[in-house]
Amino acid sequence: MSDAAANSVPLKLGAVTLTLPSAAGPVEILRGVDFEVKAGETVAVVGPSGSGKSSLIAVAAGLETPTSGDVTLFGQDLSALNEDGRARLRRTRVSLVFQSFHLLPNMTAQENIAAPLEIAGILNAFEVAEAWLKLVGLSARARHYPHQLSGGEQQRVALARALAARPALLFADEPTGNLDAANAHTVADLMFKLVAKTGAALVLVTHDPDVAIRADRQVIMVDGRIVEPQ
Repeated sequence: MSDAAANSVPLKLGAVTLTLPSAAGPVEILRGVDFEVKAGETVAVVGPSGSGKSSLIAVAAGLETPTSGDVTLFGQDLSALNEDGRARLRRTRVSLVFQSFHLLPNMTAQENIAAPLEIAGILNAFEVAEAWLKLVGLSARARHYPHQLSGGEQQRVALARALAARPALLFADEPTGNLDAANAHTVADLMFKLVAKTGAALVLVTHDPDVAIRADRQVIMVDGRIVEPQ
């Protein structure tokens, strides 16, 4: 894939399958999934629990190796890269937000945002982190640790951390799933606003139809397949 094509289609899955072992025998998680995301596009992946939505994200981000099929991320065939190579590819171009926040408990809100920026070699990491805390309305909470923050505040820090490096692609796996209605609305508003601000593409797994409808496009997964792309 050319650089221009990689930039215009940062993610492409072709005939991807994922089969995992279990005590009862092999379980087919993904069954021949074709999926594509264009630059700057927001895509909501919806469907019942157990349909393979989170596994789709794991495979697309290079966190899980598919059993068969092709995964191309920014023009790179992920099967040609080892774990370190996939991590390097993700470093500043891909970010993830999860349902359970995954903030480091021994770091303040500002440190949680600054640490990955420093690892990525971004200058003025703490100043950048401070600016992003302001964007998510948490300037006053910069020195607070995760246990001192509400669930909604923790997810806003996680969102700031994910987008502070201005990735080209954000994966969000049920980012509002652990939040009450008011906080879910706030986090969804911020996510779509900040993705638009940075120009990142978004792949969003959600059970919330009010969140899904805000995406440019929805795809429906059932039993490991995309059954009704729209």
